[in-house]
Amino acid sequence: MFRSISRRDLLRQSGLGFGSLALAGMFQQAGMLSAQSEPAERRGDNLRPRPGHHPAKAKAVIQLFQNGGPSQMDLFDPKTELTRRNGQPHPEQVETFQLGNRNVLLGSPFRFARRGRCGMELSEIIPHLGSVADDLCLVRSMHTENNNHPFAINMMQTGKTFAGRPAIGSWISYALGSENQNLPGYVVLRDPAGYNTSGRMAWSNGWLPALYQGTEFGSSGNVVPHLRSPQPLPADAQNRRLQLLADLNEDHRRLHPRELDLDARIYNFELAARMQLAASDLLDLSRETAATRRLYGLDNPPTAGYGLRCLMARRLVEAGVRFVQVFPPISPSSQPWDNHGNLRGGLQTICAQVDQPSAALITDLKQRGLFEEVIVLWTGEFGRLPITEGSDGRDHNRHAFSLLLAGGGFQGGLVHGATDEFGYQAVENRVSVPDLHATLLHQLGLDHTRLSYLNNGRPERLTDPEVTGARVISALLQS
Repeated sequence: MFRSISRRDLLRQSGLGFGSLALAGMFQQAGMLSAQSEPAERRGDNLRPRPGHHPAKAKAVIQLFQNGGPSQMDLFDPKTELTRRNGQPHPEQVETFQLGNRNVLLGSPFRFARRGRCGMELSEIIPHLGSVADDLCLVRSMHTENNNHPFAINMMQTGKTFAGRPAIGSWISYALGSENQNLPGYVVLRDPAGYNTSGRMAWSNGWLPALYQGTEFGSSGNVVPHLRSPQPLPADAQNRRLQLLADLNEDHRRLHPRELDLDARIYNFELAARMQLAASDLLDLSRETAATRRLYGLDNPPTAGYGLRCLMARRLVEAGVRFVQVFPPISPSSQPWDNHGNLRGGLQTICAQVDQPSAALITDLKQRGLFEEVIVLWTGEFGRLPITEGSDGRDHNRHAFSLLLAGGGFQGGLVHGATDEFGYQAVENRVSVPDLHATLLHQLGLDHTRLSYLNNGRPERLTDPEVTGARVISALLQS
């Protein structure tokens, strides 16, 4: 008796199953299997809120990215021995990046003082961050893999030094979606005057669906670039355009089912239409009180630009955005913390721009009851060397740097880890960038070993734990 058989069964049962394997390979290459390593609710075509792997302590992250490499021994990690032996040769030959280095110790030109009830030692040039010391989790034992800006930025943002991988904000919005369907899950706030080093690569979606790329919001002019027509339209013309686009997209989707890239593109169009109504109203800062505007330094030219972006970040997470990335000013350079020379003057200039707004963000989140559910991460891509470059600068250092965490279940008033007597190498309770990523994901309810995406036949992860040994640093977290 004849029995019907499907084409899939025929491929699977004949030729030792190689036909089925070939078909699966074709589907994967076409992107039709690209999101199958996660449960059905975590597919790449929408920003609907999704559950994590375990109960979360936090629901959003604000990354204050300090491009250029802030100097740990001048800001967060005082070194008495470095000051005492200023001008003497370093006892070892340190790894350098530039050619103008002398192997001579350079003490910090700044004084340190104990701040808060916790007694955290911080530099005199960050007095506002010092005022919230009891809310800060200071990690002094960070290290990374490369001392070149673009590669180290890639490492901090994507978990690998090479380009082309998804940023952490893309991973988080892919995993959890957004709590506000009228806004992206991942928003980028940069200096409207231009881009910092690496530009858009710092918020790339890599091989994740395009829906999860960081979306740039402006802090001057149009909030979302290219969102509105440059020419005035009749009252109902835009609605007719959007309806026609929706009809054409739906016809195409019926003809080409299971195309995740198409679904993401359609969702992006629909999101853009909703943002036309929501984004400008949400970011109308004229509704903020005079006291809030002063808190962020909007009344002071040096702090106004960065303060505005920090205030926008608070409003965005308040409205349900998962990940907001705030970049520093691009003046005097696209790497404002890159103090190869004029260490004293350069640090005083950039600290005067970002110190008050950074502390204001933490204070404002606490005032609004958001502090426990929003993580604030203040970090650069690497640190600086304890020896002098030229007469008054510091070169790049991948072996040690400091960063700040606040809110979202991180321990306030904690100093974690230590560097050697000169601040050159992290030596105690070392924390890698993948460790940091694993810990951030954990606080958001995500298991970094389980969060994956099938790319070119391989389940990719942000932390790549089998290679990096990434682990959650529980010592940083509230018990």
